[in-house]
Amino acid sequence: MNMQADLRNFLPAASERPPLLAVKGLNVTFSTPQGRVDAVRDLSLQIAPGEILALVGESGSGKSVTARAIVGLAGPRSMIRAETMELTAHEGRPLNLLGLSEKAWRHVRGREIGFILQDALVSLDPLRAIGREISEPILTHRLVPRSLVSQHVVELLERVGIPEPQSRIGQYAHQLSGGLRQRALIASALAGQPRLLIADEPTTALDVSVQKRVLAIFKELAAAGHGILLITHDLSVAAQLADRVAVMKKGRLVETGPARSILSNPRHDYTRQLLAAVPTVANRGRKLSAPDVALPPRVAIASGERLLDISNVSISFRRTDGGLLRAVSNVSLHVDSGETLGIVGESGSGKTTLGKIALALQRPDEGTVSFEGRPWSALSERQRRPLRAGMQTITQDPLSSFNPRFTVERIIEQPLLLRGGLDRSQRRERIIGLMDLVGLPQDLLSRRPTALSGGQRQRVSIAQALAATPKLLICDEPVSALDVTTQAQVLDLLVDLQARFGLSMIFISHDLGVIQHISHRIVVMKQGAIVEAGSVEEVFERPRHAYTRELIASVPRFGDA
Repeated sequence: MNMQADLRNFLPAASERPPLLAVKGLNVTFSTPQGRVDAVRDLSLQIAPGEILALVGESGSGKSVTARAIVGLAGPRSMIRAETMELTAHEGRPLNLLGLSEKAWRHVRGREIGFILQDALVSLDPLRAIGREISEPILTHRLVPRSLVSQHVVELLERVGIPEPQSRIGQYAHQLSGGLRQRALIASALAGQPRLLIADEPTTALDVSVQKRVLAIFKELAAAGHGILLITHDLSVAAQLADRVAVMKKGRLVETGPARSILSNPRHDYTRQLLAAVPTVANRGRKLSAPDVALPPRVAIASGERLLDISNVSISFRRTDGGLLRAVSNVSLHVDSGETLGIVGESGSGKTTLGKIALALQRPDEGTVSFEGRPWSALSERQRRPLRAGMQTITQDPLSSFNPRFTVERIIEQPLLLRGGLDRSQRRERIIGLMDLVGLPQDLLSRRPTALSGGQRQRVSIAQALAATPKLLICDEPVSALDVTTQAQVLDLLVDLQARFGLSMIFISHDLGVIQHISHRIVVMKQGAIVEAGSVEEVFERPRHAYTRELIASVPRFGDA
């Protein structure tokens, strides 16, 4: 038995402990130009010391609004009502969270409740070094003598697993990797020694290895007696971490109970729908958004046509210390007509750099890339430009690639204008056809990207890519930021489009569950090199490399959660 299990055994069962947080009958309403929006309705929950409660549901279900209401950050247009919203603060004193002044909230946030958001790069001050950021709540609440603050910051960084903490305190957020930034944000939230931690999607953008380390930190915190409210749309995270799960839909709790029970034997149809939408070994070959429907056969079109050939490519980048980082090392792979090649690996493994080499956005130091049997990487950009329509990309965050001033219609129209040969009415007809193809209504054509949901933006990105009639789509983490239901719809859409048009795809992801669902063949990358390659069946059933086995172990299996 490990130390974490030992610590938790010294704590009474959650049901026997007085609640750290008690919420009863919470309602959160927003006034908008379109009228009143009831974001949270009659919600009740409790969290005991040492307990992790996962609040799950798709985007728009009210999870984050609930978290922000508890920490007093629901916003000026919100109206919060509740029978009870009480926190057991330090020294065991009850603290009523309803009606606190902003001055009072400043003493509560950080000291009594720590709040951890998804995007550490946004949450951390870009103009302050990490050490200064973490020391602020320590100084504000006078938790240790000023002479010991630096030592305390280093200890916090050590606690959350940041290597060489003494050298990190002078670094800024942009100088850290995604995993290190997230751990620094957790350290900042712990600096005030809060009893309750609220973590809103803290692992969504992290690869499986970093996610595993961050989740281990939360488990250790719970073992030390912290109560944790975990907001997530990732059911595999809830399965790994939570003691109890509460499922939200349209502002209401529809089901709550022990994690093992909820995730292995759900009672509510909506919970069953969420679980069915998670890519697992069991549902490969079925539509995630409609489990009773089979996907098109996962066999590549038997044309034998070699579409993309990457041969012995390597590329290095200059590090800030003057040394060289070998980002891709002697990698060879190919993609045939009509097939999907999945590329999986942790952050920094070289996946995205390899995708950029395929797109000729990066020129390799060594090796060659050919497309449709012709040189590709060796061409000048002027020679390559007329051929670019044949290879398109779909990214994780289409919002950053769209011109925010363009309407949806104009975004999709751009490739049609570049291609030429179509008059205005023909372009309009083609745009409407593309909208229908990706399942979007025409009334969205006049909207701008910021007025769309994440799933709608991703569908617009797919429509824009298809407008150029490509033969190869390079998809770089296109579903990692989407909730499980929207992710399922986008994955099913891509498979349907592939079957309909014979598209080839390179699908880059850190999520092996997604990769196994959509791919014909898989390439596993680690530290710039391919460590394993083969068909989905070969890699999943007979993995040869220890790293592949570690990734496969992370794929959720909810039947025995």
